Amino acid sequence: MKRYFCEKIFPTVLLCLPATLCSQTPSHGHQNPFFTEYTTPYGVPPFAEIAIEDYREAYLKGIEEQKKEIAAIINQRSTPDFENTIAAIDRSGELLRKVSIVFGGQNGSNTTPELQALNREITPLLSAHRDDINLNPGLFAKVKTVYENRAGLGLDKEQAKLLEETYKGFVRSGANLGEEGQKKLRELNSKISMLQLTFGQNMLKETNAFKLIIDNKADLNGLPANLIAAAAETATAMGMEGKWVFTLQNPSIMPFLQYADNRDLREKIFKAYTNRGNNGNAEDNKSVVRELIACRLEKAKLMGFEDYASMALEDRMAKNEKNVYNLLDQLWTPALIKAKEELNDIKAEIKKDGKKFAPEGWDWRYYFEKAKKAKYNIDENEIRPYMELNRVREGAFYVANRLYGIRFRKLDYMPLPHPEAQAFECTDKDGTSLAIIYFDFFPRDSKRGGAWCGSYRPQSYDEHGNRVIPIVNIVCNFTKPSAGEPALLSADEVETLFHEFGHGLHGLFRDVHYSGVSSVPRDFVELPSQINEHWAFEPEVLKVYARHYKTGEIIPAELIDKLDKSGKYGQGFATVEYLAASLLDMDFHTLKSVPENFDVMDFEAKTLGKRGLPKQIPSRYRSTYFNHTMGGGYTAGYYSYIWSELLDCDAYGAYTESGDIFNQELADKFRKYVLTPGGIDDAMEMYINYRGKTPDIKWLLENRGMDNPKPLKVKKE
Repeated sequence: MKRYFCEKIFPTVLLCLPATLCSQTPSHGHQNPFFTEYTTPYGVPPFAEIAIEDYREAYLKGIEEQKKEIAAIINQRSTPDFENTIAAIDRSGELLRKVSIVFGGQNGSNTTPELQALNREITPLLSAHRDDINLNPGLFAKVKTVYENRAGLGLDKEQAKLLEETYKGFVRSGANLGEEGQKKLRELNSKISMLQLTFGQNMLKETNAFKLIIDNKADLNGLPANLIAAAAETATAMGMEGKWVFTLQNPSIMPFLQYADNRDLREKIFKAYTNRGNNGNAEDNKSVVRELIACRLEKAKLMGFEDYASMALEDRMAKNEKNVYNLLDQLWTPALIKAKEELNDIKAEIKKDGKKFAPEGWDWRYYFEKAKKAKYNIDENEIRPYMELNRVREGAFYVANRLYGIRFRKLDYMPLPHPEAQAFECTDKDGTSLAIIYFDFFPRDSKRGGAWCGSYRPQSYDEHGNRVIPIVNIVCNFTKPSAGEPALLSADEVETLFHEFGHGLHGLFRDVHYSGVSSVPRDFVELPSQINEHWAFEPEVLKVYARHYKTGEIIPAELIDKLDKSGKYGQGFATVEYLAASLLDMDFHTLKSVPENFDVMDFEAKTLGKRGLPKQIPSRYRSTYFNHTMGGGYTAGYYSYIWSELLDCDAYGAYTESGDIFNQELADKFRKYVLTPGGIDDAMEMYINYRGKTPDIKWLLENRGMDNPKPLKVKKE
């Protein structure tokens, strides 16, 4: 199967809140929900009660409260120790976290012009507030005192890790810079945060701006009935009844490119998709990218690094850019060979079709689908009827139950972040509550693209030592069902659901006492999600959840066999487009200088052209809509998916070697050593604790159906 790469957001939080439930001004007698304890079931946010003004008020009060908390730490006369300094810093800012957790998700999942305006107002305030804390000399002096005396404090492992991360966090944030250096850093941090915000807002506008309107039924030839029906419903909603509208949302454009017989229309929508942010209009992102790259480089040099990637990688598993390039370059050649083999198949299909043109980017998915059908006698539309969304979700629950003994119960009475959302309670083997989990599956203009896992409330402990259960939020953009029909998923969408649910498992099992040690390195974070994908198409699992939505018939063994045999076909395309984006990200952030006349698109063309990227395969994300890196989050880190895949394939290899995909000993170890400890342990240490050894690249290559290159060597510096 193709790997569907998501944006994983955890424990940074994203929450969706429908515009219809969010008033712009509070009603008479309205009390700000953020200023009191939620009285909702399980303490979820009271979505319907939150007004836009509540966010602004809570942000401002939250900033002021944390300032007072930090001042109290600085002004205390007691000798700085772990509890009165390090733990106190970790506890500070509770109101600010509370409001950010809701606002961030609303703006990501269901934004409005008012929310975007508020985001632009709040972002520089938050940037300045973070700098006020991180660059406070009095606060850093106390942290440094505790750190320098750590040997005699008798700290446990988690406390020692929090102390280390707190101290390093101050240093990485510029605490050791002089006055002029700190002033410059503040300017750069503010500018970078606003540029990242601008990039994301521009991308959303560009994605929503384009509509492919079809009024001739003949132009729909080749398209599956469910896609045609969805396009008709989209047109009707836009006041164009009797026509069909296709958008740049993945569930619309990707199957259009896959099945539409009309080549001119495929070209039109393909070019619109790949030129987002590159149209010379008010939402053009080229200058934003240029400024971002320059500001990030300036910040890195100010902090004593030769380029931004060196600074970003310092605390990740990869450690340095050489190790990243080593892995990417090692995979590039075999992936390119596979992609060229697939290109030859595509050329053969064009010839069989009686055409003489050279294939272009808008031809790849269309003729690849034909080549796949010719080779394996399988059509994705054969699979969809067996992949009804709710049953697939139950399949993910089934796997989690078999591995970890946990159970899920639908909660019909819960406040929902959106009318389409679903809520579940997760309970452990002994019946104790582990988490609440929300699912929000379908696209809308106010939701950014992709799929991600966030949190309405991260796991924590209260002042009495009781575990506070997390509220996990899974957001996707799956094909929306037409009226009266269930949602039927593609194979990629099934894999995505299992992927995001894997992130959810990481969030609900996490058990730490301090928020400062809840996160794992960026290039480790995809391990829990990507290993979960491996169960999605196991025959034993398919027989549980894959049933025909009309007849209830279990997916036939013949179709399972076709799925298995065709699963690795297309990995050339999938791997090359992903690696191209990863290399582009790294090449941008290993620049040692950025000239004023830096041409973003020319740089992209040259950096990928020199590696022999076929013209028919664009980078998975081009520079002007590469939100993973330009919007922050995966900056100099998009390689993390393949780095984590090295881990997840080897981790699943343990199950393969055991002969039991539900091996309880392995599941217990994975939960204990990978899913539970947050960032208390070193990432490679966590992995070795589970697997007993470092990962072997052979499992990754086997998973992608590629020849075995030279053994991977990770250099330490």
